[in-house]
Amino acid sequence: MKKLILSATMLLLAMTAAHAEKADANKPTTINYDDLQIDDVKQIKTLIGNVVLTRGTLLMKSPKAVMTTDPEGYDFVVLTSTAGTPATFRQKRDGAGDQWVEGEAERIEYSNKTDLVKLFSKAKIRRLEGGRLSDEVDGEFISYDSRKEQFAVKNSVTGESKPGAGRGTMVIQPTIRPTAPAAPTPPATEK
Repeated sequence: MKKLILSATMLLLAMTAAHAEKADANKPTTINYDDLQIDDVKQIKTLIGNVVLTRGTLLMKSPKAVMTTDPEGYDFVVLTSTAGTPATFRQKRDGAGDQWVEGEAERIEYSNKTDLVKLFSKAKIRRLEGGRLSDEVDGEFISYDSRKEQFAVKNSVTGESKPGAGRGTMVIQPTIRPTAPAAPTPPATEK
């Protein structure tokens, strides 16, 4: 049990070693869709069909999205899946090398005010380094806060852990270390 807790802690620390690309906050948001309905009074945009939201390196996709804008101008978007097509997100992370975080769920909520991504129901998050899967975690609810560099995984879609509600899974890939050159063998001595 201690090993599992230590492994979970190590994964969470490794997954939070870098955070979302800071430059994304200053990029415009582009949304592609098949159908759009706008309520200017309530500041609600309903996008349907092959929705693709891009903001810098942040890429979110879903069959349907509802975006609301608060009085300060910040957007809150809810992406929903359909049978066989999950809502997804992908974002480059700051730090050395080619680091990405990507996830999928039946519903994803994102706020550009807080840079908080919440994944609900059949949620999965993967961390990639140089195109190679580095870590993966799944559960019924995952919250990813790129500003605070924190992940939280819960066993119910309410965002709380409940006894008997289910279990999550974490996969930590082995660290690839360069092989050390073989030590030279000493010359044989004559007697």
